[in-house]
Amino acid sequence: MNIYIALTIAAISSFLIAFLLGFVLIPWLRKLKFGQTILDIGPAWHKSKQGTPVMGGIMFIVSTILSVVVVLLTDYFMGGNLFGSEHIVPDQLKVKLVAGVILALGFGIIGFADDYIKVVKKRNLGLTEIQKTIGQIVVIVGYLAVLYLNGLTFMKIPFVGIVDLKWFFWIFGVCVIYGAVNAVNFTDGVDGLCASVTSVTAIAFCIAALMTKFMGISVLAAALAGGCLGYLIWNYYPSKVMMGDTGSMFLGGMVVALAYAIDCPLILVFFGIIYVIEALSDVLQIGYFKATHGKRIFKMAPIHHHFEMCGWKERKIVTVFSIVNMIGCAIGLVLYYYGIIKK
Repeated sequence: MNIYIALTIAAISSFLIAFLLGFVLIPWLRKLKFGQTILDIGPAWHKSKQGTPVMGGIMFIVSTILSVVVVLLTDYFMGGNLFGSEHIVPDQLKVKLVAGVILALGFGIIGFADDYIKVVKKRNLGLTEIQKTIGQIVVIVGYLAVLYLNGLTFMKIPFVGIVDLKWFFWIFGVCVIYGAVNAVNFTDGVDGLCASVTSVTAIAFCIAALMTKFMGISVLAAALAGGCLGYLIWNYYPSKVMMGDTGSMFLGGMVVALAYAIDCPLILVFFGIIYVIEALSDVLQIGYFKATHGKRIFKMAPIHHHFEMCGWKERKIVTVFSIVNMIGCAIGLVLYYYGIIKK
């Protein structure tokens, strides 16, 4: 199958599946009374979101996986080889693709448990931080073990080349994956923000995968982008459904999996620049608050709430943050092309 046809099928089918699922999932979540609980410490106007159906991330989780399966099965029966690559062993690419999806689903399950406890207990706290962290570490170590057993302990650094991390592979992996997944989770704070930013990131990964002829990975990235955009129709302000931790943690797992799949996890600094900014704003706020015994850098963290408190409308935040992420992705693609492919 022509790769561009495959990408088109993946993106469009994922978009349509996610969009159409909204007609079924949202009324079902309302019937179950699976609504969002809003913290009192948040912006006062967020109280209007109280009761909005949560766990909407199921829409793009299902659409992403189904569309990839459809494309890959179609390609297989047509005698194609979207898993193939002239740069790495095909079996290793399959490992990265399958292990990456399982990684994302693992995080999604943790997020689902967190959301479920919240809606059942009617509170904003689901799993405790310790419970959530233990679950995440188990998923991360399992994923890294699969890569390690298949000899995938190396990564590509722009203008440096291929570096085998050896024993540092474990420390680096746990820190990067844990940090990235939770950074994506921080980004889910206003209507449409996380899905918009992640759709941009997914498109960047799709382009990067095409550059290196990692066709199966480009299809996965296209499916993720389509799913996010299909979900966004329901999540854009004013939101009719929220992705919850079910969705945000799945998205975190997916962007990490895509970064590892193209052998360049460091590229997340650029492809996910908004995630980095959101996480840093929260870390800086907490650190400064503790160091100064009560003073704050931002009116509220993560930083999207700061701009809300400054009077920015949610649509403006989504637009500006998405543009910033586009710029970061453009810089990342230039570095990836000239620092890795053309080096």
